[in-house]
Amino acid sequence: MTNRPALPPEIARRRTFAIISHPDAGKTTLTEKFLLFGGAIQMAGQVRAKGEARRTRSDFMKMEQDRGISVSASAMSFEYREFRYNLVDTPGHSDFSEDTYRTLTAVDAAIMVIDGAKGVESQTRKLFEVCRLRDLPILTFCNKMDRESRDTFEIIDEIQENLAIDVAPASWPIGVGRDFIGAYDLIHDRLEIMDRADRNKVAQSVAISGLDDPKLETHVPAELLTKLREEVEMARELLPAFDRQSFLEGHMTPIWFGSAINSFGVKELMDGIGEYGPEPLVQKATERDVAPEEKKVTGFVFKVQANMDPKHRDRVAFVRLVSGHFLRGMKLTHVRTKKPMSVSNPVLFLAADRELADEAWGGDIMGIPNHGQLRIGDALTEGEVLHFTGIPSFAPELLQSVRATDPMKGKHLEKALMQFAEEGAAKVFKPAIGSGFIVGVVGALQFEVLASRIELEYGIPVRFEASQFTSARWVQGDKAAVEKLVNANKQHISYDHDGDVVFLTRLQWDIDRVARDYEGVTLSATKEMMQ
Repeated sequence: MTNRPALPPEIARRRTFAIISHPDAGKTTLTEKFLLFGGAIQMAGQVRAKGEARRTRSDFMKMEQDRGISVSASAMSFEYREFRYNLVDTPGHSDFSEDTYRTLTAVDAAIMVIDGAKGVESQTRKLFEVCRLRDLPILTFCNKMDRESRDTFEIIDEIQENLAIDVAPASWPIGVGRDFIGAYDLIHDRLEIMDRADRNKVAQSVAISGLDDPKLETHVPAELLTKLREEVEMARELLPAFDRQSFLEGHMTPIWFGSAINSFGVKELMDGIGEYGPEPLVQKATERDVAPEEKKVTGFVFKVQANMDPKHRDRVAFVRLVSGHFLRGMKLTHVRTKKPMSVSNPVLFLAADRELADEAWGGDIMGIPNHGQLRIGDALTEGEVLHFTGIPSFAPELLQSVRATDPMKGKHLEKALMQFAEEGAAKVFKPAIGSGFIVGVVGALQFEVLASRIELEYGIPVRFEASQFTSARWVQGDKAAVEKLVNANKQHISYDHDGDVVFLTRLQWDIDRVARDYEGVTLSATKEMMQ
């Protein structure tokens, strides 16, 4: 694809990325500062701020605001310098990993946020693996440098060893903890000084010519300056210089040091995404590869969020536009149902506000309000049949049965559960024998979120109870073999919301038994969400 034509300017200036991190590393704070610098919000609300006025702007589900965690992945667009940024926020809590995996299918790069004191944590490692599977370019931001943090070389070593990726410092911190005064920009030979007094103020830059410039002495205390000069010299000898090609191929990550809460290092990171980050990438479909510069509009749904506005029972499908120039009111073909769909009220998200989108380009993320027609994995095109690949659905690790406390509300509960299943918030299985439903999730916190949402959004109090089953597998194979399995194992069989056959198991022995006794049948822990 090296001789591809140049991208239309509007597409070339788009940067679509996600932020990944372990809970509490400062991802939501960083998101806020991006929006602040991008002019989308006037005052960044701290995650644990008091009072309604200062609620975090990018978390709008009630539970997220109560707990200070991001549960649903929201998408935000904003302009900064000549670029148009599409930032897809990922759930910070490890119990929501599946939503995060899917989000990463819709972006072209990721920012990995690391806590300066804790280094690489478990959730970071998991998410990094997903980026690695997709060869996503990764930029690293080492946060909380204004608190006591570890030695800079130690942090870089840990990233290189744990994640097997080259690390090229883009900036170098000056002092740590209370002595942290700023960073030296290694790429542009600039000094960045932090302002502790005003947390929403952009750090000032001092243009200097290299580390020997006498101007440095007026801004940096002598002992910190000596240490800075020694460390930078060592870093330049021991660590690779930044190489954009290697970064775009996913082999190298540039690292910036800063403090998101003090707005420090954030601007440099944003400049880095603009200058070095990838333009919208070619996306793979079963039929062919789809390039962003193609004239016709194509896109796929990677997330569905139900009841974003509880007053209207609406559902918004988040669509990653892959190619073309979309205009409001366009008719697109919904590939799964083969029906035309007139997209008359698409929205773009600016922090927690939505705006009607008159147009969007390849690389953008837009929301399409609908009444349940659109599902995760659906493709929208101008008539061509395309199935975008690589949007996974994972077998749940925890299963519980669910009942409405009021037996008269059973029908309503079924409707609510189907909504959540299509949204991707949980797997819902209808057993072949008996009544009730079995709900499967990846992490225990999701049961709490579901129970509170079913009550808040549908007015149905529910009870989750332990299930006799411990795991679920999708049944694949030729029709006769599957029928034979289903007829002989009715007590294990259930159906997911797409009507696909699912085998519920109690023990690993059940899975081994099927493999042994039923030739031509495979039990799978993942299912492609192509529709």
